[in-house]
Amino acid sequence: MTAPRSIVALLVGITLVSAELYAGGFQLNEHGARAMAQGGAFAARASDGSAIFFNPAGLAFQNEGSVYFGATAIIPTVSFYGPLQDNTNAKTKAPNQFFMPINIYGTYPLSDRWHVGIGVNNPYGLGSEWPNDWVGKGITTKVSLQSFFVTPTIAYRVSDDFSVGAGFNYVTGKVGLNRAVTQVPIDDPRATVNLSGTGVGFNLGALYKISPELSAGASYRSSSKINATGTAGFYPDYSILPSGAASTSITLPATGFLGLAYTVTEDLTVEGDVQYIGWSSYKSLDITFEDGSQSSTPKNYKDTYILRIGGEYTMAPLHIRAGYLFDHSPVDAAYVDPILPDANRNGLNLGLGYDLNDRWSVDAAYLLLLFSERQAINTIPQVNFDGTYHTRVSLIALNIGVKI
Repeated sequence: MTAPRSIVALLVGITLVSAELYAGGFQLNEHGARAMAQGGAFAARASDGSAIFFNPAGLAFQNEGSVYFGATAIIPTVSFYGPLQDNTNAKTKAPNQFFMPINIYGTYPLSDRWHVGIGVNNPYGLGSEWPNDWVGKGITTKVSLQSFFVTPTIAYRVSDDFSVGAGFNYVTGKVGLNRAVTQVPIDDPRATVNLSGTGVGFNLGALYKISPELSAGASYRSSSKINATGTAGFYPDYSILPSGAASTSITLPATGFLGLAYTVTEDLTVEGDVQYIGWSSYKSLDITFEDGSQSSTPKNYKDTYILRIGGEYTMAPLHIRAGYLFDHSPVDAAYVDPILPDANRNGLNLGLGYDLNDRWSVDAAYLLLLFSERQAINTIPQVNFDGTYHTRVSLIALNIGVKI
């Protein structure tokens, strides 16, 4: 592979890696303020429209149609100390950023046993930004990722105590990258890459009411293979830096929930969930260029999990909610970079719900994600950027529900 072609391979590879890193490190599970306020522990109840995400079987126990919609404001704070390769521990603070993924659900009972719905949300997204002339500008200055899942869903109540559900996922996504090209002896050229693609997948779920007080839920979201294509360009447009097309296939991981909910008293319900994310399917990143050449980068992600617990106390028309989660990172220290400095994290959740009348309700939630200090050590040659990252994220969600 020629040197200019290697530059294109590197910048496209970093862009696509960023898409997967955001899926792993900033995989978005906050798709409804009621569930979010309870640490995302909702698979064993799934009692509003967000069941389309958490457990589609929950729709079958909802006797009325509904529309449930909202958004989540996400505000990250990130700092880097290093790089150690330059024998420095200097601090670089990322600029302030703001993201707002949406969620919209509509559901309707066809009969006493059949219920249908459709949802639109953003399970993978966000971005990162660093100062335009910082020491890591050759890795990244700005990355953005956006995905939309459109999920038509159907659920069937097999008996008074047991239901099943299934959904189809149509996925669209796009990613963009800006970075400096430090491999060539000209004045600080900038590379821009834009890629987009589509894919499909499915959801399955089951919910069993073991007793009036105890319920269990399980759900599964299949992996989705995204066939992405796009272009790489440069500014200024130097002839020695070739622009052109590139393509790859990205597989978003399979995920699953197992949950158990218990009604302690008439007014208090608690739930605990385990969420599984199948990241071991992501072993390498393979890129194909229009001239037939290829580039491959090892990733070797690991399967991971999230532990969730939460509860809701009702003082009608007010609902008080709280929860906690622990999210285990799939990324080994050697693969951590400033595109997304992923780390283990603890989440503290609080929220309120209020029934405005028999039809309308509003839910609000706050989640504070506290990341463990993350050290990037002996990073792979494609990164070669050791140091320490400090990250904290605040999330504020608001949803409105109406029965139809």
